Amino acid sequence: MRALISVSDKTGVLELARELHALGVTLISTGGTAKLLADAGLPVTEVAEVTGFPEMLDGRVKTLHPKVHGGLLARRDLPEHMAALRRHGIAPIDLLVVNLYPFEATVARAGCTLADAIENIDIGGPAMVRSAAKNWRDVAVLTDPAQYPVVLAELKDAGKVSDATRLRLAVAAFNRIAQYDAAISQYLSALDLSAGVPSADAEPPRHAFPGQFNACWTKLQDLRYGENPHQQAAFYRDPDAPAGSLVTAQQLQGKELSYNNIADADAAWECVKGFEAPACVIIKHANPCGVAVGAGPLEAYRKAFQTDPTSAFGGIIAFNRALDGETAQAVAQQFVEVLIAPDFTPEALAVFKPKANVRLLRIALPADAAATRNRWHLQRVGGGVLVQTADHHVLRPEDLKVVTRRQPTPEQMQDLLFAWAVAQYVKSNAIVFCKDGMTMGVGAGQMSRLDSARIASIKAQAAGLSLQGTAVASDAFFPFRDGLDVVVDAGATCIIQPGGSVRDQEVIDAANERGVAMVFTGVRHFRH
Repeated sequence: MRALISVSDKTGVLELARELHALGVTLISTGGTAKLLADAGLPVTEVAEVTGFPEMLDGRVKTLHPKVHGGLLARRDLPEHMAALRRHGIAPIDLLVVNLYPFEATVARAGCTLADAIENIDIGGPAMVRSAAKNWRDVAVLTDPAQYPVVLAELKDAGKVSDATRLRLAVAAFNRIAQYDAAISQYLSALDLSAGVPSADAEPPRHAFPGQFNACWTKLQDLRYGENPHQQAAFYRDPDAPAGSLVTAQQLQGKELSYNNIADADAAWECVKGFEAPACVIIKHANPCGVAVGAGPLEAYRKAFQTDPTSAFGGIIAFNRALDGETAQAVAQQFVEVLIAPDFTPEALAVFKPKANVRLLRIALPADAAATRNRWHLQRVGGGVLVQTADHHVLRPEDLKVVTRRQPTPEQMQDLLFAWAVAQYVKSNAIVFCKDGMTMGVGAGQMSRLDSARIASIKAQAAGLSLQGTAVASDAFFPFRDGLDVVVDAGATCIIQPGGSVRDQEVIDAANERGVAMVFTGVRHFRH
C-alpha cells in the first residue's frame, strides 16, 4: 500500500505517518511535509523522485503529473487501466492525505494583500483530492485530521479501508472542495475593480457584498418536519460557525429538537447572551414574552415569568448563567419545551432527569458575545434571497439624544436601555414596557404600532402588573402622537424610540405636554 501525504495543516500528521509506516505502508510526500517526516526518522520518498520532475515555480507545480494522477485515478478492476500503469511505470496510490492551503484563514486576516490571497489558492491539492475522491472504490482520501483515527482503526483491524468509509471520505472531500472554491469565488467577486486592478502588495478594496454569494452548510440532522407537519426540514451548520452559537449546543437530555424548537431556541439564546447581568429570556413563537435581569438566575426567571405566565407555557427558556438546583426547581413547575444555559449543576440535572421530554441544551458562553453572532442574515424570496449584515448594533448611553424638557433619571435611563435591548428581538411593530430590569408588557408583530401598544397593556393587566412609572421602547419611530398618548395613558413616564419621522416635533411636543421624558436612538430595529 502506498500513501501520498501533502498537508498544510500538520495537525496529527506525524502520528498518522508513524502508524502507517508501522503497518508497512510506503510513504510519499512533498515539500515541508516530507521534511517533517524525514526529520522524524521516517522513510519517505519525495514526489519529485516519483515523477522524475522537480518541484518548480516556487512549488506551484509539484503534483500535477501523470505519475501522481495516474496512480490515483486508475481503476484496479479494469485490466486496461492496470496495463497502462505498468506500461508507463506508474505505481498505484491507495491513500491520499491532503488538506489545502489556508485560503479562508489568509483572507480573514486584517491587511491580507491580493498577492497573499492569490498565493494561497491551492491548485495541486484540490486536483489530487478530486482524483482520489472520484476513484473512491480504490483510494481513500483524507482531507481532515479528524478522519485519521477512523482510517487507522480500519487498517489495523482489517488491513484495508472499508468501502463505506472510502465513500464517506470521498463525499467529505468533494464537500471540502466545494467550500474551498466557494470561498475563493466569494473573495474575488467582492473585489472593487472600479478604480482598476488593485495593487498586489496592498489590501484590495472590496464591496460589502460579493458578486456571487456562495453558501455552504453541513447537515447536522434531519428534522421530523418543518414549521408544519406537512413540510420537510433539516438543520444545517455553517462551517465557520463561531463558538457560542446555537449549532455548538450539546443536548444533555430530551426529545429530538423540532424546527420550531430550534428557531425559538436561537431567538432566546441570541437575546439572553446580550445581557451582562444574570438574565432570563422566555420565548414563545419567536417573540420574547418575558425578559428580566436579577441578582441571580432564580430572580431573573421569576421576574421574566411574571411578565406573561400564560404565554410562557410551553416556551423556550434561556439563561446566561449556569442553572442551579433552586432555579431548576422553580422552572420545573411550568411546562417548558427547551431549556438553555451555559451549564447545569448536578442538582439542576437531577431536577429534570424525571422530565425526559424536556430538552436541555448546554452552550458555552464566550466573554465576547458579539463575536458569537452571524455575520449575515438571509431571507428567501421567490427565486432569490435577500442578504443583509446582521443587526448587531449595541446602543451606548452616549449615543442617546434627549429631546424633551424632562430628563430621564438614572433609574429611568437603565430601564430605557433594558427596554431597547429587548425590543431588538421583538417582531415589528414592537412596543415593550419595562421597569426595574424586567419586561412588564410586550406587544409584537402587529400591523399598527397602536395595536402593539394596546396589546402590551392588555398583557400587563392580565398578568396583574401595573404599568405606572414604566419605560417604553418602540423599535421604530412614532409616526403620530397617538402612539405616544396610548403608552403614556397606560402609565409610561419615559420613552425610547429611533426618531426620524417627519412628525418628530409633533411627538416631542406631545411628550412635553404629557410631562414625560423621551430619548432618540437614531437607530431602528425592524424585525420581520
